[in-house]
Amino acid sequence: MAVKRPTMADIARRAGVSKVAVSYALNDQPGVSEATRASIKSIAQELGWRPNSAARALTGGRAQAVGLIVRRPARTLGVEPFFMEFISGVEAVLAEHAYALMLQMVADQAQEIEVCRRWWGERRVDGVFLMDLQTEDARVGAVRDIAMPAVAIGPPEVAGGLPAVWSDDGESVHEIVRYLAALGHRRIARIAGPAELAHTAVRDAALAEACREAGIPAATVVHTDYTGDEGARAARALLIAPVRPTALVFDNDIMAVAALSVAQELGLSIPADLSVVAWDESPLTQVVRPTLSAVTRDIPAYGARSATALLSLIRGEDVASVRDGYAHFVPRGSTAPPPPEPGPR
Repeated sequence: MAVKRPTMADIARRAGVSKVAVSYALNDQPGVSEATRASIKSIAQELGWRPNSAARALTGGRAQAVGLIVRRPARTLGVEPFFMEFISGVEAVLAEHAYALMLQMVADQAQEIEVCRRWWGERRVDGVFLMDLQTEDARVGAVRDIAMPAVAIGPPEVAGGLPAVWSDDGESVHEIVRYLAALGHRRIARIAGPAELAHTAVRDAALAEACREAGIPAATVVHTDYTGDEGARAARALLIAPVRPTALVFDNDIMAVAALSVAQELGLSIPADLSVVAWDESPLTQVVRPTLSAVTRDIPAYGARSATALLSLIRGEDVASVRDGYAHFVPRGSTAPPPPEPGPR
């Protein structure tokens, strides 16, 4: 037999008050004494009462949920540690405030905007995180138009005035190039994410500047979709070229790990013949052999700061952009001086 959920009417009968008084008490609104409020809340807890989110939405209450929409292939969540670590940091903060996270995968930006509008119109979320900011990002204007609280995860210069949580990817790129140049590398290539992403553009510009400062030729950049297949394909094309790079820098860990198989396929030894650097240290970078040199940051803390900013925004507080510490380079077994240049025949 189905168990009947306790209602506000049940609480009112037990407390000997009206349903209006119960509503005031449970929604922390004025109209009842503090003693009555405490009594009503105690009875509600005893009966196991939980608010109905749909009814709360109709009365203008908060949904007690925030949204995260990911515009990448669904398999990305299963293989790229960044998202799970970011979400773990978000969830740690949301749990403290009895908030839930709504997650949805979409194919393109238009679909993402539509989901934001639907969620907001149906009062299913109180705010959203905007991931993977683009240099010209229509989502920023869309959430501002509907007055939806949103925190941008990316460079503030493309956040359109939204609070942004970001790290200085440019400084990380400079640190990588300085290290590789100090080892003697002059032919560096980078296998990057999509060109339209704002953080990709930041890394592109920093790479060109870092190579100039180091006095080495400009690095080759190949843009991909972050998947292992595309990373391996790009690495293969670079490594079978007449003049191949001596160091490859990847924009995520998945592509870097995939490139290890390509190097083995071509008979190249890492790091004797080729140095490899991954972006965002993860368990993957440390279980392969050789262990991968990588840039590392506290991604769960990054997610936690993002969630804290969004909840503050939802409460109507003034929220400034948050600059996270940049990802520091950690050399491991996959980087070494380049092989000697072949002499003249």
